[in-house]
Order: sequence, then C-alpha cells, then structure tokens
Amino acid sequence: MHKLINNLLILILSVLSGTAYAGLEADKPTVLITGANRGIGLEFVRQYSALDWNIIATVRNPRKAKALKALANEDPNIIIEQLDVTDHTRIDWLADIYADQPIDILLSNAGLTPKYVSAFKRVKGIDFNMASKSFEINAVGPLKLSQAFMTHVAASQQKKIIIISSRAASFELGPKMPMMYSYRASKAALNMFMHILAFETPKQGVTLTLISPGAVNTMEPGGIKIPNSIEPSESIEKMIALIERLTLEDNGRFLSFADGSDLGW
Repeated sequence: MHKLINNLLILILSVLSGTAYAGLEADKPTVLITGANRGIGLEFVRQYSALDWNIIATVRNPRKAKALKALANEDPNIIIEQLDVTDHTRIDWLADIYADQPIDILLSNAGLTPKYVSAFKRVKGIDFNMASKSFEINAVGPLKLSQAFMTHVAASQQKKIIIISSRAASFELGPKMPMMYSYRASKAALNMFMHILAFETPKQGVTLTLISPGAVNTMEPGGIKIPNSIEPSESIEKMIALIERLTLEDNGRFLSFADGSDLGW
C-alpha cells in the first residue's frame, strides 16, 4: 500500500514538473540554482531573471519560499523545484525529470551556515550532530549534485559548474582564530572534492570553478548583521560578471568574487 501511494506521488510530481519543464524556452540559457529561497540564492534568481534566463530554482520547502514565489509569478521562466541536497534519491529523480534539458550553469549555493552568535564557540561547545550535518550539506551535497547533472551541463552551450565556497575554508586566508569549526571544515572538504572533480570535468568540456562570495549580509530583517558585510546584490552582480568571463582555463580555480583573483587553498 505504501509503495502504491509513493508511486502515485512520484507520478503526480512528475506530471507537475513535466508541465513546468515544458515552460522553459529552448532559445534561452538555463541556470539551476540550489538554496534559492533567500540570501545569495534568491538574489541569483532575481538577477538571472533580469538577464532573461531560464531558471530552475530549488528549495527545501517551496511552500515557505514566499519571495521566490513572488519572483516566479512575475517570470514564467522561473521554475521552482523542491530539493534538499542531502536527499540523493530526489537529486537523481530531478536529474531524470530534466534529462533532456541542457543546463548552462549548475550553481551549487545551498549550504548550512552557523548563526553569527554561535560562530565563536570553542571546541567544548561543538555540536557534533551539526558538524555531521554541515559536511552532508556543504560538501557531499554539491558533489552529488555535480555527479547527477554533469551530463546536463556537458550538453549545454556554456558548460559551467559554479560552486559557492568560502574564504573562511582557506588554510592560508581563513580567520586565525578558533571559530566556525563545522562550517570551515565542511567548506574545506567541499574545496577538496571539487579540486579532485576538476581533473575530470575538462574531458566533458565543462568548467568547474569555486567562488568565494565575500562576507554577505544574509540575515533576515531584525537579525544581527555581520560587521563589514556587503549586500547580496553587490556580491551577486560581481559573481555573475565573473561567471560570464570564465573559460576552460579557469577550471579548478578558487576565486574571489570581487576581482576574480585566485584564493589560496
């Protein structure tokens, strides 16, 4: 009985996604963005929409993504899909649904970031369940996403995988103090996964590049703003311009959003 219900749900979702998928315009480039409900991801959606792209915007809970839904109501080429990057079955299913859709830019943005007030906890304050979750979301999730959608990217015109990483993950450039254990370590693991994957991508004609977006203010209204942070609009405008300039020569690089300069690992 449970299997029957599950199959019916999959069929319904397939029909709904198929309808949305049919709305993407063949003559426009396509970007798939994870974590598109707020902050950096939402701003990527807003700016790529202004550039007249097809956008597949994925979120864990579409029902709560009010700002994203408002954008989609204004732009029929924004398709919202439910996706938790820790759900590998769902990632594979979504890749199957869009099997015939070339994806010019696979933009891995979804991540787990610590609250500012908890970022400075010392080793005795580490939550190891949260640490495991950080690695699952920040490192393993983008690797699985890249695996599942590699053929979609290779079939496109632009052929780019963009991974949102963090300067905080750099051994060389990260803060020289005990802070953000789980976040920094999981992003460092992400960098290594992508460094390894970048030895494969040129064989597909695919450019894989990691970008640090800077210290972006992603706090909700009323939250604590990170000191010296910039607004998402500034970071994303510069990242989109940088992404546009990338070529195969930039494969495997770890870059700053501000000027495209290399960041130390």
